[in-house]
Amino acid sequence: MANTDTAGYGLRPISRQGSSASSTGTTEYRIASDNSNPIFHGMAVIPLAAGVIDDLQAAAGGNVSIAGVFSGCEYVSSTTGKVVFSNFWPGSGADSDFPVRAFLHDDPNQLFQIATSNVVSAANTEAEIRAAVFANIAFATGNSGSTATGLSSATADLNTIATTNTLALRIMGIQDDPANSDFTAAGIPLIVRINNHFNAPTGSIAAGTVSTTGV
Repeated sequence: MANTDTAGYGLRPISRQGSSASSTGTTEYRIASDNSNPIFHGMAVIPLAAGVIDDLQAAAGGNVSIAGVFSGCEYVSSTTGKVVFSNFWPGSGADSDFPVRAFLHDDPNQLFQIATSNVVSAANTEAEIRAAVFANIAFATGNSGSTATGLSSATADLNTIATTNTLALRIMGIQDDPANSDFTAAGIPLIVRINNHFNAPTGSIAAGTVSTTGV
């Protein structure tokens, strides 16, 4: 049976690595009110030196730590003057006299689920994909999404599986999901963690983008 989640849904928080309880809670950050880059629910975002977060395409080359995964935002509408709660940042519409509050899943030990974008000959069976557990993988698309649903369309690119530690994600397993268990099709739900996390001891703000395709 064909997989049902082939379109991509970004990074979904599912649990926390280790024995401690996972709340899948969020931490408040800020978005610049004049930021024109849409940021979608489930999108990985980066920290900027100005003290705000932005999407992956905001940096200029090289490698940069990921601050977390975007869950939603709160801002005051520039047209109505009312508070808006949204699962994505549309890239405009905020009153600059008030902060744009962003909420991120920013635990460096957080595990996420992400769909694969493609099928490759070296990874089209369950055994072959399980052999890639503990390897690293890049986004196929990292900064796109739907303004209708607010959801990121980020997926993982099986062509990029490697030991290269600058790749954005580390594969930790495969989610047990009968509706998405066709290993000959896109949409396999991988369990991943963020490789180069800003809140890890080695995290830093740098001028660059995460090593990835599609960004």
